[in-house]
Amino acid sequence: MYLNKIFNKKNTVLLKALIVTDFKLRYQGSSLGYAWSLIKPLFLFAIMYIVFGLMIRIGSIEHYAVYLLVGVVLWNFFTEATQQGMNSIISRSDLLRKISFPKYIIVISATFSALINLALNFIIITILILLNGIQIGSSLAVLPLYLIELYLLSLGLAFFLSALNVKFRDTSHIWEIVMQAAFYATPIIYPLSLIADKSNVLAKLIILNPVAQSIQGVRFSLVTKETATIFTYFSNPLFMIVPIIITLSVFIFGAIYFKKSSEYFAERV
Repeated sequence: MYLNKIFNKKNTVLLKALIVTDFKLRYQGSSLGYAWSLIKPLFLFAIMYIVFGLMIRIGSIEHYAVYLLVGVVLWNFFTEATQQGMNSIISRSDLLRKISFPKYIIVISATFSALINLALNFIIITILILLNGIQIGSSLAVLPLYLIELYLLSLGLAFFLSALNVKFRDTSHIWEIVMQAAFYATPIIYPLSLIADKSNVLAKLIILNPVAQSIQGVRFSLVTKETATIFTYFSNPLFMIVPIIITLSVFIFGAIYFKKSSEYFAERV
């Protein structure tokens, strides 16, 4: 009943309209338009691959190009979803003052726009997988679960950050610094085995991070079974629940904080 109330016909129509508008406006006026959705992550991937794959040669990872691209694409999605979600309420201040509607729709539409970019980037990943002759097995079945986990974490953070950003405008600057640090604390450009060689405890802490778990899980499903996952460092399968608990806790806390704060959005934006 509660879900039916949230996603009724009126709210669903508004959500779809905002998703389409957000995606269209993002590249409005640019010469290449929607192509930037693919070009930006590919440029970042190319730079990282040249530096870390060819020049520095981090580790000896099978199909490192695809391995790296998966990490870059998923991290870009997480960054985009949280940043776009964080700024969504302020950027839609005119809409908030004109009509009355559930404010959460604005945040969801911003994260869905990032989700569309993720889907487009997976086309590139699929092409690269085929070109490298990678055989995908039954582990592909769990791929959607890792993506759902990453999306729920991103959405929960977007709810919290968007509400916090209305009250404290420095939030976006602080989050940018946090994301820069988190990038290097997440096994995107390097294999987790490099950390485990020096500190197995640190490797365990990293893999309990839902973002790291999702990235490693997707790599295990699509690229190579040599990818370190949570089962590599924990024999007890119950530890698999830890990142899920963190994700659900962040999502619930973010949604509650957003709901309580949304009453004052129109006055503060």
